[in-house]
Amino acid sequence: MSDLDKNPTTTLQKSLKQRHLTMIAIGGVIGAGLFVGSSALLNSSGPAAIFSYAITGFVVILVMRMLGEMAVADPSTGSFAGYARKAFGNRAGFTTGWLYWFFWVVVAGAEAVIGGKLLQRWIDLPSWPMAAALLLAMVATNLRSVRNFGEFEYWFAGIKVAAIIAFLAIGACFVVGLWPGHSADVSNLTAHGGFAPNGWTVVLSGVVVAVFSMVGPEIATIAAAESEEPEKSVAKAANSVIGRVGVFYLGSVLLLAIIVPWSSIKVGQSPFVDALNVMGIPGGPDIMNAVVLVAVLSCLNSSLYTASRMMFVLANQGDAPRSVARVDKNGVPRGALLAALCVGLGCVALDYFSPTTAFAFIVNASGATILMVYLMIALSQIKLRSLLGREKARELRFRMWLFPYLSILGVVGILAVLISMFFVESTRSQISLSLGALAVTLIAYQARRRFGSAHTSNGSVEGRNIYRERDFGTEVSYAVPADVSPSDR
Repeated sequence: MSDLDKNPTTTLQKSLKQRHLTMIAIGGVIGAGLFVGSSALLNSSGPAAIFSYAITGFVVILVMRMLGEMAVADPSTGSFAGYARKAFGNRAGFTTGWLYWFFWVVVAGAEAVIGGKLLQRWIDLPSWPMAAALLLAMVATNLRSVRNFGEFEYWFAGIKVAAIIAFLAIGACFVVGLWPGHSADVSNLTAHGGFAPNGWTVVLSGVVVAVFSMVGPEIATIAAAESEEPEKSVAKAANSVIGRVGVFYLGSVLLLAIIVPWSSIKVGQSPFVDALNVMGIPGGPDIMNAVVLVAVLSCLNSSLYTASRMMFVLANQGDAPRSVARVDKNGVPRGALLAALCVGLGCVALDYFSPTTAFAFIVNASGATILMVYLMIALSQIKLRSLLGREKARELRFRMWLFPYLSILGVVGILAVLISMFFVESTRSQISLSLGALAVTLIAYQARRRFGSAHTSNGSVEGRNIYRERDFGTEVSYAVPADVSPSDR
């Protein structure tokens, strides 16, 4: 145990319950990307967009299973940055942690901006003060305690789930002919140019767009470290991804494709509003605006939490200022949370002063970084599992399916999406700028090595060549890669 672990001022509280973790995992998948972003895929791919989501969901499920294996063995805050560190050395841990932090602080700012614009439907004020107010309100929520964050996310996610379930039930009744004045009709699946009106190449490229609407389920593995039963919570979260993707995404997109002619869907406008209008449900725009606002607040809440915990971990490893590793009497890393607030407010300011240049630049720069993190998660699992050996691997209580084949397939899938981003016009700038962010992070690591003070803890002690991981009481050894020198660990 490191000095930081012994010091109560740097110890997080374990006050999240299983119900919180379940809803945090669900909330990580359901967001504005489903309620609004699905319009882009349906508009370009037609009904075949369901295959874009199916392929994307399969890759996300593989990543979560790989992360679940490692997290059940060693549940810890900022887990996957630690796994990257153990698998490939300090450079990998530093880079993974900072890229993940960068992604979520930008998401926090972007979600606040979106929330401010959504409120303009009902409140006649400029969006920027409302965006700042939403950001401050969510920070205040997170500052009280991790339990408070969990409660807010529980109800936010509950509202989103209720909205999706209600839509699935109503939509299914409409499709099968149980709706007043409407008979069973699925002709929209093949009318208006066919099931894949613009070809299957567009469907495959749609995976690039779909993947960004599904990121977030890994947040549950971070939050699990502050739960009462981390191993059990992580296992349940990883297993439940399959159902969430299958029911919420594929079910919703299939119903949308049946109810609404794909050719009438406008990019940027919620297809759920179109579906409610087709079914004759009054107040569709206001209903969906409220649901999307809840989804935005949920994502804002989670992004602030996630960014603060990742910075907390980086500080514990000596990769961020030590001051942000301290927690207050409520077990909240106040400094790390306020750092996320500053970046979020900076994004709000950029949107006000330079929405089409500076704000777009920072958002695009963070775009593909989450895929880079997912790639590192997959590579770390392959490396650490390989180091265990076949006999030790059998002792793991939660294992990746068909290792190493599906793990390798997950890596190939992520690489395919990253490479495809260069060939899709709407994402080309994202991958280019995200590679720039990666380069900046690598340069920062070299600067830290050269000018920073030496600090190691929590499994990166120089001179150690064996790490012990806990798997329900079973000791499992992870060897440090032989090609990682002590100075680079």
